Amino acid sequence: MKSHSIAFADLDRDDRSYDSARAVVLPVPYERTTCWKKGTRRGPRAILKASHHLELWDDELEIEIGSQGIATLRDLAPTDDDQSAALDEIRRGALRPMQDGKFVLALGGEHSISPPLVEAAKEVHGEIGVIQFDAHGDLRDSYEGSRYSHGCAMRRILDLELPSLAVGIRSLSTPEAQLIQDRNLEVIWGRELDDLTRESFRERLDSLPPRVYLTFDVDFFDPGFLPATGTPVPGGGHWYPTLALMRELFASKEVVAMDIVEVRPTKGLHATEFIAANLAYKCLGYSAFGEDEPRWVDGPPSSSIPPEPSRR
Repeated sequence: MKSHSIAFADLDRDDRSYDSARAVVLPVPYERTTCWKKGTRRGPRAILKASHHLELWDDELEIEIGSQGIATLRDLAPTDDDQSAALDEIRRGALRPMQDGKFVLALGGEHSISPPLVEAAKEVHGEIGVIQFDAHGDLRDSYEGSRYSHGCAMRRILDLELPSLAVGIRSLSTPEAQLIQDRNLEVIWGRELDDLTRESFRERLDSLPPRVYLTFDVDFFDPGFLPATGTPVPGGGHWYPTLALMRELFASKEVVAMDIVEVRPTKGLHATEFIAANLAYKCLGYSAFGEDEPRWVDGPPSSSIPPEPSRR
């Protein structure tokens, strides 16, 4: 498959070859339904550019994560005016690398890209669950005249009859709250995050199948930490507690694919895309090397000093 002109993390050519890569980064600059602050279509490119300033050595996993092979695919940007057709194009575009056995990490774009990505993952992997990190429920059946709005993303995923677990929710409409109650949907509320441990999170994950899809809306984070997103909500996650949850998720379940959505590049607030790039890199590491002990690719390095010089 054709590569993007901006390679995620600016890896060496051998580490970004599609054929040998374990994982692919799929930019999906799709934005049709954002309802307040627009600009998420610029999110994927901003994240890719920010990723060139990542340090590639991971002190937690004690590995250079890029050594697993990470290819960056060309933008998947549907032009069809019909939303249903455009989202089906996203499904078909994600299907090929999934069928090729790649771990797909999609960069949005608005949250409406998630249902077709989940549908593709279901087609390839069969029975899966969906775990959602988000401030919003995104459970409306329709919003502003569209059933494919970013505010309906999880409702469309529910239509696929997949079990789900939502984490960090703190912004809901009354019908969404009623739906959660009526269907007994699994939710870890934003107000519960401060007391959520890896052990208690592991217990909540038991409701999901062994294989899961992860959708991560960056407004899950506290806006004081990550401000440049379309609809920030007070409260939310912070860096190291969130990484602990990510590592537990990847250790407890087989995460078959994921997305990071709703980055809205904003002048003077460049930390947001850099945090998103770091989150992507960490999740790629947890996917490949995220067990309790490091998994060396070609044996442990001769010392704990990273093999690459600093990029700064």
